[in-house]
Amino acid sequence: MLDIYVDADACPVKQEIYNVAKRYGLEVILVSNSWMRTPDSSWVRLVVVESGPDVSDDWIAEHAGEGDIVITGDIPLAWRCLHKGAKVLGNTGRPFTEDNIGDVLAVRDLLHDLREEGTATRGPAPFAKADRSRFLQELDKMIVQIRRSSGTSP
Repeated sequence: MLDIYVDADACPVKQEIYNVAKRYGLEVILVSNSWMRTPDSSWVRLVVVESGPDVSDDWIAEHAGEGDIVITGDIPLAWRCLHKGAKVLGNTGRPFTEDNIGDVLAVRDLLHDLREEGTATRGPAPFAKADRSRFLQELDKMIVQIRRSSGTSP
């Protein structure tokens, strides 16, 4: 079944996810370290996990699988979910795939090492309208692809 799992603590596109999920009749599972306001709907579920490093990530990686979509900006979580067969979409609309996750992880690790050595690196670009638009397009495309591959009409 196609569910959308959201690494919700720092997700800037929750409203967009709700809108798309409602249109397609999908369940949204928000996973967070703390309570947050969600739409009062049967198709939106908030899972609050204990606080701590990677607790939300572990929960998502354990529950998401083939035929699901995971929304996250966390690259190691994206890698874990891809290996379980889920589709993964970054908050800015960049799909993580088997073809690009290795390069994305390598760049992340390189930048981490440079920061550890004291080299100044730029952070991510500010979230822009173009990111929101790209996110909506890619989420829609993923849903249609999953439904077609499972024989369900888009």
